[in-house]
Amino acid sequence: MGGKCPHRKVKKRRLSHKTARRGKFLLKADDAVYDELVKLADQGKDAEAKELPVDEDLPGLGQFYCLHCDRYFASESVKDDHYRSKRHKKRVKVMSGPAPHTQLDAELAAGMGKPDNGLKLMSM
Repeated sequence: MGGKCPHRKVKKRRLSHKTARRGKFLLKADDAVYDELVKLADQGKDAEAKELPVDEDLPGLGQFYCLHCDRYFASESVKDDHYRSKRHKKRVKVMSGPAPHTQLDAELAAGMGKPDNGLKLMSM
């Protein structure tokens, strides 16, 4: 009656999914990346021409960075592969569109922000 568990593969998939999602929370939020892109556009600089400091803790010593996706890469070839990926192209499309929602927008929608009651009327 022994043998392998029939659900073993499903459990492995579930665990790998969790580890893949863990890195998502370490990234900058969309509004922070959007603000950085707008700031560079206002200065007239290109995201690629930015000189990056050397950091031994980051992959590729921190020299290969994608500003849109907020990711560091180990080499130039890996970064080029990332630029051709579907994930990067979708991210560029999102960042080139309208501004993403901010925390202030969320608070106003929930009724926690400063209310906008219109003009103040004089009462006597």
